[in-house]
Amino acid sequence: MTTQTTRSPLADRMRPTTLDGFIGQEPLLGEGKFLSSVLAARPLPSVILWGPPGTGKTTLARIVAAETGARFLPYSAVLSGIKEIREALSGLKGAQSADDRPAILFIDEIHRFNKAQQDALLPFIEDGTVTLFGTTTENPSFEVRNALLSRCRVLVLSPLSAADVATIVVRGLTDSVRGLGKPDNFLTLDALRHIVETADGDARTALNAIESAVAIADHRKLSAVDLPVAEEALRRKALMYDKDGEEHFNLISALHKSLRGSDPDAALYWFCRMLEGGEDPLYVARRMVRFASEDIGNAAPGALQITMAAAETYRMLGSPEGELALAQAVLYLATAPKSNRAYTAFQKAMREVRAGGNHPVPEHLRNAPTKLMKELGYGKEYRYPHDFADGFVAENYFPETLGTRSYYAPSEAGHEKVISDRMKNWWPKRRAGGG
Repeated sequence: MTTQTTRSPLADRMRPTTLDGFIGQEPLLGEGKFLSSVLAARPLPSVILWGPPGTGKTTLARIVAAETGARFLPYSAVLSGIKEIREALSGLKGAQSADDRPAILFIDEIHRFNKAQQDALLPFIEDGTVTLFGTTTENPSFEVRNALLSRCRVLVLSPLSAADVATIVVRGLTDSVRGLGKPDNFLTLDALRHIVETADGDARTALNAIESAVAIADHRKLSAVDLPVAEEALRRKALMYDKDGEEHFNLISALHKSLRGSDPDAALYWFCRMLEGGEDPLYVARRMVRFASEDIGNAAPGALQITMAAAETYRMLGSPEGELALAQAVLYLATAPKSNRAYTAFQKAMREVRAGGNHPVPEHLRNAPTKLMKELGYGKEYRYPHDFADGFVAENYFPETLGTRSYYAPSEAGHEKVISDRMKNWWPKRRAGGG
């Protein structure tokens, strides 16, 4: 285990060592919950802890090791090489007869390992030399090898709630042994609120902020950490919204409605209001990405690409340079033709699926990769559209027990008129062909 000292960062010193001291992730903790089953299992299952930064992934891995008496072998996929890890595991295998405790190989940011590096861990997991605990902020379905993922249970952690972050901040402020040893009134309510809002569910960010803010206050011999000190510590201006967040939602609503109403000037005004208020530009970008699908859709298919490109440009350049790309996307979305037909079609289809049960896939649409499947009629009488004029053949693609349905009715706006005309040309052929 890592030895904590007064020189360690506050976030490290305040790391809980037992489940009783852990804050947040209630769906995973407690009697009968996911983590209790992991602790009770023998041998320990391998686990991938997936979640945003500062949500307790490393802490939970350390707690499991402590509460099960396991040896804890911590590595970082950023700082450590696979050769170093393999040598340590080879030595561990030889020493197991003298120490029958389970061993947990902890790899932080396991998604940073490439395919070959991940595959190199498999033999040690297969033969029981170690139990793997990996952490990742990326979707393990895409970033962790299937061979490795199939041998692990995935533990999904959520961003901490504002109440949880506030509790962690106050604990770090007032703890006289591992924390800063200050009274709880050393932090004003406005300052606490700003730290919690800026941390956005990340306990490490919040603890780093209060540690920096207290250092500033002590250096200046202040009696408390107030909002200006918290802003300085975070190097971020407090949002110019009211205390319960209503103005935040008012502004994003005004932006959304201005975009939908095709008023580029009003949309740009509300966008700038949000930036000036200190809103995270990537939050606005996420809302615009949603807008591109919900309110524009196929009327201007490029809207989604332009908005995604603007968000990526901001990630690359940051503020203030990257904000121009977002402003460009605002203007494009406001002036693009509008259609919510993709959104309404999706909602109709989803309601049908949720209400209608599991209708079987027709045999002519089934995949037939084996001889047996072909003998059972899978894929039989399937007509390949490219073998027909214009790449179209009338066919029924719905479950036979459901019958045909119509969800998508493209509008006459923008590119959707092209789609509408194309579908109108197909419709009589589909009806004549029984499709």
